[in-house]
Amino acid sequence: MFSRISTSIARSSTSKCRTFYSTTPPLRITRLGTDVLPPMSQAVVHNNIVYLSGQVDATADDVVGQTKNVLAKVDKYLAEAGTDKSKLLTASIWVKDIERDFGAMNEVWNAWIDPNNKPVRATTESNLASPKMLVEIQVTAAKE
Repeated sequence: MFSRISTSIARSSTSKCRTFYSTTPPLRITRLGTDVLPPMSQAVVHNNIVYLSGQVDATADDVVGQTKNVLAKVDKYLAEAGTDKSKLLTASIWVKDIERDFGAMNEVWNAWIDPNNKPVRATTESNLASPKMLVEIQVTAAKE
């Protein structure tokens, strides 16, 4: 499909309109998980790239349980967007207490991640949105 672009060009004392056709497709953005709180998208797809918001869990009491629950949410939103963890590009991970929780979180991550398709990743310590939250994970993935 072509996009139609119109421009006005002045010649002598008359105006003419030219139409140019571009091969650039129209902008297409898909938003997923907009029905949950807070009011935001849980995932956005643009140009075959899937951007997930930071996923959290406050139902489990420890970082192992929370990390498993968070990664289940990541799997869910990636599947809804038409991709999976083998196509991850980036991962950002925040833990409440890096000394206490990094090792346990990392064990769950290593068991979950596709060993042949590891994304770039950064992990840092952060005060999260709720005192009950111990880990937050945000990823970006390709979509074929």
